Amino acid sequence: MELGWKRKVEELVDHALAEDWAWGDVTTQALIPAEAEGQASFIAKSAGVVAGIEVVQLVFARVDPFLKFRALLHDGDKLQRGTEIAAIEGKVGSILRGERVALNFLQRLSGIATETSRYVEAVRGTKARIVDTRKTTPGLRFLEKYAVKAGGGQNHRVHLGDGILIKDNHLAALRARGLDLRAVIDLAKKNAPHTLKIEIEVTTVAEAGEAVEAGADIVMLDNMSVEEMRRAVKSVGGRVLIEASGGVNLDNVKSVAETGVDLISVGALTHSVKALDISLELEV
Repeated sequence: MELGWKRKVEELVDHALAEDWAWGDVTTQALIPAEAEGQASFIAKSAGVVAGIEVVQLVFARVDPFLKFRALLHDGDKLQRGTEIAAIEGKVGSILRGERVALNFLQRLSGIATETSRYVEAVRGTKARIVDTRKTTPGLRFLEKYAVKAGGGQNHRVHLGDGILIKDNHLAALRARGLDLRAVIDLAKKNAPHTLKIEIEVTTVAEAGEAVEAGADIVMLDNMSVEEMRRAVKSVGGRVLIEASGGVNLDNVKSVAETGVDLISVGALTHSVKALDISLELEV
């Protein structure tokens, strides 16, 4: 685990453990002898892709550094129902104190990796790449975007300083001041660092062509029909990258990819994903 990444994860883990009052577990304190030892296994209850194993390891290390954690898989590995993901051995009380937090991270991140892998598989054979968005759980963005990569996807902007993305509300504010699309792109080029690419959101085929002529590096086709996307791709003719966004789901993503777009951004990878069913089974 890279040092800077580990420090971020430690901060999140410590916050989650404090939120769960891990060191004030009155049930465990009342019922489990301090000397009791045992082992537990993380078991997949449904098929998917795992992500977050190192986070789980860190959870238990923060709860009790004497616990012995053994990863049996790597992030990005595929799971079947009944697959053992990892094992933990040591004080039963320590295992119980970290159980919920560890599962919360593992289930959430594995759910994201699993959903991402479904989209990636759906567009296999096309040139389209599946990318995420900033529609993430507050405070968990870097972990959730990590899970997208574990599932075979790629990351869009991590934060607002990561690139120029001119969206509908930017355009509305600037058009109210009399600026057309070309003038908006010129303004971005004038005021933004030269190292950043400029992406602009458009809603018509005509706007897509106008954006390319104005010097945009990436054109985002927002909530267009498949036929409109196909016409926009033909109009742009490979001069810039084209991203499809809005209304994409597993039922239509293959059709979107077949229009010839380069990128397909999917907010559902992180904003409404279902956690993967994983349990912790204890043996004393």
